[in-house]
Amino acid sequence: MTRSAVMTIEGPCAELRLCQEPCNEIGSEMLLALEDALDRLGNSDARALVIHSDRRGFSAGAHLRELHSAIVDRAPDDYGPDLRSFIERVHAVMDRLDMLPLTTIGAIHGPCLGGGFELALTCDVLVADRTARFCLPELRLGIIPAFGGIPRLRRELPNGVIRDLLLTGRSLGAKRAWELGLVSQLVARGQALSAARACARQAALFVPSVRREAKRFIKPLPVEELARERAMFLRMSRDVHFKAALAEFVARSDPMPYQPLAVPMGGRDGARRGEEEAT
Repeated sequence: MTRSAVMTIEGPCAELRLCQEPCNEIGSEMLLALEDALDRLGNSDARALVIHSDRRGFSAGAHLRELHSAIVDRAPDDYGPDLRSFIERVHAVMDRLDMLPLTTIGAIHGPCLGGGFELALTCDVLVADRTARFCLPELRLGIIPAFGGIPRLRRELPNGVIRDLLLTGRSLGAKRAWELGLVSQLVARGQALSAARACARQAALFVPSVRREAKRFIKPLPVEELARERAMFLRMSRDVHFKAALAEFVARSDPMPYQPLAVPMGGRDGARRGEEEAT
């Protein structure tokens, strides 16, 4: 089995490379790889972590085809406990990443969608190249983001921007994400990883105990909101619309099925840009 994520540690800096075809979908294999990587990191002396991808984007989000196959022939009362267990495991991993006692830097390029966006939001610092695009398309599946995205995004962006992302499914380009403060550094195409590595080397210079205290103070874990999000998602996952939307997704044959479907906004001229990119 090909590894979905690979951890390398050299001195005070560690790197977590996402490497699952086609675009780092987060399913059972990726989740196991992330758990193993975190266990290894916990036994190291690393002071900074870079998370990046060697695929054509950072991550397309949750592994929806795997999810569909797991529930398609089952009633909600049957698949509910398994889905709850999976979501709780995902949240445990995301919370561990969020609260790591070291500085985490996400190097983002290309699509950073849904669950992949939620993974990026666990990082302390985001470095993006100009190809990066952030999106939360979950509402078209009849659900809300399930991996902790809304509570974590509320730490970073004004609520009006979050409503736009969530309720329209439009995306943020790299430049707009940088202007809003979601992205700390905006770099040229292909330069996100080198910039993130430089950031990690700088962060690794600081006294670990001081860094831990500073991070704990400035980046609290939104425990109650995360619990509410899990409960809301699990309730929505029982609705017939959820299964129907998953089936529609699986049936799509276009090369980027995880992209949100086009919905015209304000006429035909320039509609695609308007419907997909939040400005």
